[in-house]
Amino acid sequence: MVSTFTWVLVGVVAYSILGMMLRMRGLLPEYVRLSGPITTLHTKKGRVLLERLAKPKRFWRAWGNFGFGLGLVVMAGSFLMVLFAGYSAITNPQPSQLNQPRNVLAIPGVNEFLPLSVAPEIVAGLALGLIVHEGGHGLFCRVEDIDIGSMGLALLALIPIGAFVEPDEEDVQQSSRGSQVRMFAAGVTNNFALSIVMLLLLFGPVMGSFAVADGAKVGGVLQGSAADEAGLKPGSVVTAVDGQPVADSRSLEAALVNATSSSVELQLQGGETTSLERAVIVREAVKSLPLETNTTIETVNGTAVHTEREFYMAARNHTVANITTSSGSTTIPLGAFASVTGGGVLADERLEAGETMVITSIDGERIVSDRGYERALGEKSGGQQVNVVGYVGGERRTFNVRLDENATLGVRTSPGVGGVVVDDFGVRYYPAGAFLEILGGDAEGETGVASIDLPQRILLMILLPFAGVAGGLGYNFPGFTDFWTNFYEVNGIVGAFGDGPAFLLANLLFWTGWINLIIGQFNLVPTFPLDGGHLLRASVESVVARLPIEGKHSLTTAVTGAITITMIASLLLMVFGPQLLT
Repeated sequence: MVSTFTWVLVGVVAYSILGMMLRMRGLLPEYVRLSGPITTLHTKKGRVLLERLAKPKRFWRAWGNFGFGLGLVVMAGSFLMVLFAGYSAITNPQPSQLNQPRNVLAIPGVNEFLPLSVAPEIVAGLALGLIVHEGGHGLFCRVEDIDIGSMGLALLALIPIGAFVEPDEEDVQQSSRGSQVRMFAAGVTNNFALSIVMLLLLFGPVMGSFAVADGAKVGGVLQGSAADEAGLKPGSVVTAVDGQPVADSRSLEAALVNATSSSVELQLQGGETTSLERAVIVREAVKSLPLETNTTIETVNGTAVHTEREFYMAARNHTVANITTSSGSTTIPLGAFASVTGGGVLADERLEAGETMVITSIDGERIVSDRGYERALGEKSGGQQVNVVGYVGGERRTFNVRLDENATLGVRTSPGVGGVVVDDFGVRYYPAGAFLEILGGDAEGETGVASIDLPQRILLMILLPFAGVAGGLGYNFPGFTDFWTNFYEVNGIVGAFGDGPAFLLANLLFWTGWINLIIGQFNLVPTFPLDGGHLLRASVESVVARLPIEGKHSLTTAVTGAITITMIASLLLMVFGPQLLT
């Protein structure tokens, strides 16, 4: 299947060829200019409107001074953030979704964190951001009596990627330094202002009308699992088990644990019912083990197991077990699967760094899983002598060792029993309550999260599109779209217009607020041609002008050039370094 990214590339190439042919034949209007796939639309209209808006000059200059101060703070933070990211890419290069080159592009469907399903809202938010950004530059040109040559919109093929105002360069050079910095800071100031307005509307009246629907929210289904066989799909909401209502995933898991039979009846949102025949399936397994994910475990040493609880009870009774699966049988030790770290306690017992073992007991206490291992060591103290029994390369070994100062053995454990994580249901729950709590909705009954103040809420909101990678929530927030809307209810004034308009409004507010924060922050990276580069130069000139030295212009150029090169190098390292250095 051809990926969205491939189709986008094909479209960009075709657009560039068509544009080149039209330009060669003189068929393009004067206001359209092409440079490869980049299209710029130029106009001189709108200058009269800017003249009118610029009349309260004292107010706008106060706003510009505020924006300049804010811009300096964000610019310093952006400098440190980009510098640290570039340094980390060299010292600890770790390729991930976050630093994939494709995710630099703000194109829904190409960027993995910008869902194609909310492309209209994202593009609308981006367009609004570009308008207020460049409109701010144009407005302050007139406030500071700087003439405007033209203004317009820049597009990658048909996708808006920027807007521009072309001030008269001679007027800019003749204007005061204060006029220049207010003009350069105006765009990002407007982006931040627009973002705050959108987020206040989102956090307040809109999300105040949203609530999490009752039931356990299914975000994903493990292939071949009991849930898959029962017909559950992403977007399903389980509301009852054997007639017992469930409010969320925790109450569903409790109901399954308390069920006396491996076969249970599930009631779904909308009243539909389905039968669930529980079976133990391998959800995760260490690569070195002879067990593969999605494999059904049928018996442990001849004892039939249908539920996760039965599997753990059987594992507790056997330190080594013959496990029969749907594809054969194998024998493995059952305990905490651990990898020895260099310089640790067990490394002193002729075990090499990276060598694995399965720990089955500590001081006579049976260890079944990684959690049992952590619980056992949690009761010990640093320097304490312990007896450790485990299996190394299939051979039973006993170690009498002294714990380090942190009361650990110097190993990294893997989740599960013997490096195997099992599941008798087979779903991944969607954190609808956590997402809604961050956005200001009513989720207290489901998450129990304490109240969040506005700065914390904004910070967490910025991270939501990356929450599955960097936030530990298992899913990136896709907005209120597709089957994810099954997990929410809309009430109050917003709900009076219907669920569809309410979800559309919430998406528009979220993505407009989010993308304008990103636009503002990125434009304040201190490098040319970004606004941060212009503010950097003006700030350096202001400091150097006060120094009793000659060659002030050369020093200003050297400082701004060095910072610009450092920023560009750090940005390139941040994007391409992890892939090239590993």
